[in-house]
Amino acid sequence: MMVANPYRLSTIGDVKDTCEVCSLDLNPEPGFYFGAMYVSYALGVAVFVTIWASCNWFFDNVGVWTQISLVLIALIGLGPYLYALSKVIWANFFFSYKQNAAARR
Repeated sequence: MMVANPYRLSTIGDVKDTCEVCSLDLNPEPGFYFGAMYVSYALGVAVFVTIWASCNWFFDNVGVWTQISLVLIALIGLGPYLYALSKVIWANFFFSYKQNAAARR
């Protein structure tokens, strides 16, 4: 059962077994979501680049340790959200959404 709040640490990483609309199996094989770690890495790099570029373009004389601190705070704060988002992005590479699936049942 997937929870709407990714910051609830007791249920972090849980994924629904099936789709309520089209009954699609959302866990097709063991370890399916291991590929989401590549997506999570890309999201982490995007957060890093955004903070680094913002510090260098919009502020003068921002120190390296300030930038590192900002990146670490952002990644720790956004960590559970990026983890959940990476699973959603990974699943969308392989599953297709059927808009009228509920009407066909």
